[in-house]
Amino acid sequence: MTAALALEGPLDWPITTGVIPVVLLALGWLALVGLAVSSSTHWWSRRFPCAVLLAAAATVLVRAVVNDWWQPWPDGLTRQVVFWVGIGILGVLLALFRLPALRWRGRFAALGAALLVLLMSSSEINRQYDQYPTLRVLLAPWLQHTPTFSAGKAASTLGAPAGRTLAEVWHRPAGLPAKGTITTSPIPGLKSGFDPRAAYVYLPPAYQATEPRPLLPVLVLMAGQPGGPADWVNSGDLAGTMDSFAAAHQGLAPIVVVVDPTGSDWANTLCMDSRIAKAQTYLAQDVPDWVHAHLQTGTGRGAFAIGGLSLGGTCSLQMAVNAPQVYGSFLDISGQDEPTLGSHDKTVQAAFGGDEAAFDAVDPLHVMARQKFPDTAGAFVVGKSDDEYGPQQKKVHQAAVAAGMRTTFTEVPGGHDWNTFRAGLRGQLTWLSQQLGLIR
Repeated sequence: MTAALALEGPLDWPITTGVIPVVLLALGWLALVGLAVSSSTHWWSRRFPCAVLLAAAATVLVRAVVNDWWQPWPDGLTRQVVFWVGIGILGVLLALFRLPALRWRGRFAALGAALLVLLMSSSEINRQYDQYPTLRVLLAPWLQHTPTFSAGKAASTLGAPAGRTLAEVWHRPAGLPAKGTITTSPIPGLKSGFDPRAAYVYLPPAYQATEPRPLLPVLVLMAGQPGGPADWVNSGDLAGTMDSFAAAHQGLAPIVVVVDPTGSDWANTLCMDSRIAKAQTYLAQDVPDWVHAHLQTGTGRGAFAIGGLSLGGTCSLQMAVNAPQVYGSFLDISGQDEPTLGSHDKTVQAAFGGDEAAFDAVDPLHVMARQKFPDTAGAFVVGKSDDEYGPQQKKVHQAAVAAGMRTTFTEVPGGHDWNTFRAGLRGQLTWLSQQLGLIR
């Protein structure tokens, strides 16, 4: 065990890097070999080939159902994920084919070996996305209790005069907490009729000042799909990222409101007003209205940014070009080149009854081709090894440049995973804060 592991509790030990995933990988392969090997000729001639063929057929079926028929999320299962799904299925089938010939002790051993194979497969899939870097993140829904948002008392406020940043006119008072707070709150779709999951609200230390309270800017943040607002809080280490920034800037940081543009893990509203939902109205009207009604913040498009990962990244670009009066800057992490339900034809048919003109009216690439956005700033981030979203990000970035936006394009180590997503927010937080008038 490393010194780092020894200093932390088991819930905080890394499970996607270091010793633990290597041990699970070794034990899983040993268990799979143990399940596969036998001295019985009947095993090799009948049961083993049947198990392998069934596992292969089941894996192909899972891939076809998820990627080609069901398409519950736009990007589908990668080859690596499909491989590990297949290994997990094979381990279970090998154990089941062994059970009839074993005594009860042998049956427990076979089932234990199958469990090790499943743990190995799950671990390797988790390593592909880094969704759960520790057990604490994995168990967060059961271990964590997030307080309910309370607006608290109104305070006297301080804004930045023209030509100055907020950091230049506000100074940290004595006794200000070192860390911000995260609470949860419903943000109802009063105008859109949209029914979202509860949002998360990060308030930096400076917001807890009352004499005066700085009028902080707001970052509206979104996860991908499948996913939800809690992903940024848990897998994205939102509090750690924002608190680190605040510690370096006298307690100042953007307020972050993590919202839900889809309604469930399996839904995809395309962040549009369409037959599916009025998600654009929700993000362009309901969310800002709630912020203005419940928080003391900066106002105007210059004080509001929107960002997200994957589908949320695509959505942030959509809102920047379709609601530029609301959001003056955006952060697109690993987004797509167009909103999609899996294919262009399926998307247009489901959202607009096949009306291409209606889709083109709100599709970012089409909007940017006919309209200029010289007062909008956008940051694009993608993983260096993301072969699918990398080319798409470059395409939309080029379109944003052609539309006159002030942009930045960054590649970070990683693929379409939380290593990239976390790095995207951390790396662009200073840039975003500059666009929002928080710091010089």
